[in-house]
This record gives sequence, structure tokens and C-alpha cells, in this order.
Amino acid sequence: MSEPSGFDRDGLRDRLAGLAARGVRIGGSSWKYEGWLDQIYSRSLYTVRGRFSRKRFEDTCLSEYATVFPAVCGDFAFYQFPSDTLWSKLFRQTPPAFRWGLKAPEQITTPQWPVHPRYGALAGLDNPTFLDAELFTNLFLGPLSPYREQVGVIIFEFNSLRPKGVETAAEFMLKLDPFLAALPRGWRYAVEIRNPELLTAKYFDSLRAHNVPHVYNAWTRMPEIREQMAIPQSRTADLIVARALLRRGRPYEEAVKKFAPYTAVQEVNEPVRQGLRELVDMAMVDGTPAFIFVNNRLEGNSPGTIVAITE
Repeated sequence: MSEPSGFDRDGLRDRLAGLAARGVRIGGSSWKYEGWLDQIYSRSLYTVRGRFSRKRFEDTCLSEYATVFPAVCGDFAFYQFPSDTLWSKLFRQTPPAFRWGLKAPEQITTPQWPVHPRYGALAGLDNPTFLDAELFTNLFLGPLSPYREQVGVIIFEFNSLRPKGVETAAEFMLKLDPFLAALPRGWRYAVEIRNPELLTAKYFDSLRAHNVPHVYNAWTRMPEIREQMAIPQSRTADLIVARALLRRGRPYEEAVKKFAPYTAVQEVNEPVRQGLRELVDMAMVDGTPAFIFVNNRLEGNSPGTIVAITE
């Protein structure tokens, strides 16, 4: 049944289910968006005494999200080591076939705390737990282990490393390679970098040695996804991972201001759409499993973008 807005939710669900059956899982970056009401979400499910309940929506909408999409990227995990209680709350809302992409906490991937009010007294200081495999194993993988079968990939996002944090690509590799080697087996990992100067042969060789995919990402400072794909060494694993986040050259804050509350596609980004379509085709032809995550800040409404790349 089509939603009142004319958005064909059931058609999208069926198309995504068909792709997931062939190993290609496509979803959003997070899921708590009121702008998706009457598209992905049924407003009546979140009405209490005749009024929309934001609390009910935020507490329970994941269950409805999972009836349409076969996967989601849990960006929330970047900001914390989630508790046992939070993991339990989230995983009990998703069916066994649903798969999570989870970002590793920034305590592991940030060499130096950004100068930002959110970091308080830590702002500008070196992070002593940068690429600490033991801490990651104990505080992240340990609590997550009961749900291992539903975890599709864990993404280590290195967010625009500053020169003081990692001076050169070579120095970054000296830190990244032993970290990947120390990670427990039995999980799938991926690496997302935001510095184009790190797209070196040594970077791709290291990922390949550990069967870890490079995350093809659309981000303000990165080459377009198709340009990343064109790098001969960029296929580093038997898994494809992509995250479509921002138009090249656009700051995150500008995208939020332009597109919120994410009710509709407002700006078509054909280069990113074409890159994602080619990744889907590549995965289907090769039989390679894939996770593709699309953010609202790319075009204004990730369900609409996903419709466009899967039609």
C-alpha cells in the first residue's frame, strides 16, 4: 500500500529485499527522522491521545524501519561505548536477517580531540587510546558479542586527520596496520578515511593483507566515489562497503541547514548516484556481499535517494 505522500514504501521494501537476497544490503545512516513520516513511518503508530509522540517514535520506530530496510548504519556508536542495555534495546527491535553497520567509537579512531565545546577540557589534547585494540575488544566487541550474527560490518572512521595527529600517510600506516592485525577474527571490519592524501598503495595493501574493505565514501574532502573506485588497488576485500554522506565540497553543517528535516530529495547528486549504482552492479556481477549506506545530508532524503539508485 502506498503511503499518503505517494511514496511507494512497499515497492522499495520489495526491491531492497530482492537485493538483500543476493547479498547487497542498502540502508540509511541512522533511522530516527520525523521527516520520514508518511514515507517509511506510519504516523498512526506514534500517536498518543491524538497527538504525535516523539518519545514513542524515537523509542520504537526502528522496528518499522526494519520492515522496509535490510540494514542500517549505527552512527551513534561513534560517540560512545554503548551499554549492554542499549545493545539489547536495539537488537530486540530488528529481525534475525537484519544487519547492522556500526561505527567504532571515536575513542579508538581519533588521534587528537577536536577543538570543539563538546570535548570540554579534552579539546586539542592527544588521545591516549587511539587505535587501542585491547580497549576496543573489551569495551565494544565484548558487550556486542551476543549479537555478532546481526553485525554486518564495523567501520573505523578516521575523520579528517589533522597533521599534528598523524603527520604523514606513512605514519598513519605504521599505526593502522598493527591495529588491524590485533583485532579479533570472526567480525567484519572496514576503514573509512576522510583525507584524500591517505589513498596510497601502502594503505590499500595493508587493508588487503587483512581482508578489510576500503569504505567508498562521498564526503566533502574526498574524491567522488567513482574516482575512488578507479584506483586500481581500491578493491581490498571480499566485501564492498560504501557510505554516501555529503556532496563534495559541502560542509556538514551547511547540509544540515539546507536539508533538515529531510522530508524530500532537494538536490540530485548524479555523480554519487552513479557511483552507488556501479557498486551495486559490481556486487551483483561478482557475487560479492555489499553494504551501502545513504545519509539524508547527501540529497535531503535518503529513502528517496535509495529509490533512485535501485529503480
